[in-house]
Amino acid sequence: MSKERLGVGFIGSGFNARFHMRAWTGVRDADVLGVFSPNSKHAEEAAGLSRQLNVGDAKAYDSITAMVADPNIHAIWLCGPNHTRIENVEEIVDAVNAGKGELKGIACEKPLARTVAEAKRVAELVKGAGINHGYLENQVFAPHIVRGRDLIWARGAALTGRPYLARAAEEHSGPHMPWFWRGNLQGGGVLNDMMCHSVEVVRHLLTKPGAPRSSIKPVNITAHIASLKWTRPEYVERLKQTMGPDVDYSKQPAEDFASSTIQYEAEDGSTLLGEVTTSWSFVGAGLRLSAELLGPEYSMSWNTLDTSLKLFFSRQVTGEAGEDLVEKQNAEIGLMPVIPDEPVMYGYEGENRHFTQAFLRGETPTLTFDDGVEVMEILMTSYMSAEAGRTLAFRPEGLDAFTPAVARGEWRG
Repeated sequence: MSKERLGVGFIGSGFNARFHMRAWTGVRDADVLGVFSPNSKHAEEAAGLSRQLNVGDAKAYDSITAMVADPNIHAIWLCGPNHTRIENVEEIVDAVNAGKGELKGIACEKPLARTVAEAKRVAELVKGAGINHGYLENQVFAPHIVRGRDLIWARGAALTGRPYLARAAEEHSGPHMPWFWRGNLQGGGVLNDMMCHSVEVVRHLLTKPGAPRSSIKPVNITAHIASLKWTRPEYVERLKQTMGPDVDYSKQPAEDFASSTIQYEAEDGSTLLGEVTTSWSFVGAGLRLSAELLGPEYSMSWNTLDTSLKLFFSRQVTGEAGEDLVEKQNAEIGLMPVIPDEPVMYGYEGENRHFTQAFLRGETPTLTFDDGVEVMEILMTSYMSAEAGRTLAFRPEGLDAFTPAVARGEWRG
């Protein structure tokens, strides 16, 4: 057995990076050794969390270049905000091209960028530097998705024909940080922020195991976006109070609901459908991820809030609000579902194991930046469809140069 280990550095120190670190307790052949953030205090805190979790003797770096130059850092997990993506990748690539450091891989959080042009630029930079690359889509690695897909294809599809309809949704009450709410920084609203998950899940479920993603081809897309909750006057004020005055949905709103229907063509010419829905206006126990896969004589379903562990607290049990039961928790009393290990349930542990092993072996991961580019193409076509109010053939003219009205600050809901 090889004793080689992967030393990983994180760009980003926020909620997402810390979720990855919590998942790292299930990764045996890699250590979290570095963190860079423009906020040095946050970088130190995230590095401290890594040490506390015993997933690596991490330290904070004062620049990305310094982290790449450290011979103990072999791969970068890119978890910073969307609007810093190209800047961060350029610094990584500049350091590698200048001979200041070597990397076995770069793994980038979803979405790959804010537009198709930016996504292609990120992929071009990393490929040009000869660095192995992986697109971090945790839900594809969620245990229920992995096991359900395997069984459906091995039993149902093998005997009665391939699946033809997949559905996926991600819903919660809104993001943690102000930049997510700002279309110009994030690249849009909930469609760009979260539909990237659901798009990749339905594409994954509809693709035969062992076949390339290209074996099913997007044909056309019909999408809709709306602001259902956060442009109401009382919620506009609530956003200002919690996220700061720069998040003003009376002037520059972003969509808090989006849906898209993606028609695919299978290898044999048959029609497949992917239905995706995403929301920042969902009020329930907390974050809800769900998926379905249907075929001629079978179906599967997954809902993270259908957990086998539930707690009940009466009105007498009072305390501070938190997220100790489920991410984006909305209540503290009553009958509450509990997800005992969210990093495992949501697929973070599985994806980190996969990309670690791929980078150590020098193999192409299951998901690469090319997948991130195609997901971005589907997202931007969805925005174009919603703005045009009609179904669009994939890939529509002008896709590469397109920026959503939400991101331009020109959408009014």
